[in-house]
Amino acid sequence: MAYQQYQAYQDNSVNTASPGELTLMLYNGCLKFIKQAKKAIETEDHQTKNEMIQKTQNIVRELMVTLEQEAPITKEIMPLYDFVYHALTQANIKSDLDQLEQARDIIEDFRDTWKEVIKQERIRQHGQGVNA
Repeated sequence: MAYQQYQAYQDNSVNTASPGELTLMLYNGCLKFIKQAKKAIETEDHQTKNEMIQKTQNIVRELMVTLEQEAPITKEIMPLYDFVYHALTQANIKSDLDQLEQARDIIEDFRDTWKEVIKQERIRQHGQGVNA
């Protein structure tokens, strides 16, 4: 029962989230899966490592294809996403924690920046600060 309630809450969160909040959720998902992949590398659980890195790569791909191609910032962001995707591939192939950490650092920077953007947008719209 509790799981069903939690799942309903999660579904509602996604269904009512703004595009900015959805992007933040994607970044947080990446970080969660990278953390799980790191643990799997450390315990030599190759199947879980592979699954978690592939989940992260799927999110990164989604972030890449949803970028507005005409936006000037895209030219700066796309190479970073490419780098993250490549680092994740190397982390998966070689069980390389350094590559995984490099990907995590970049995704964490994106997430933190995105949180600030959402916060500033809420302040602009509502004239008050709301924690993201």
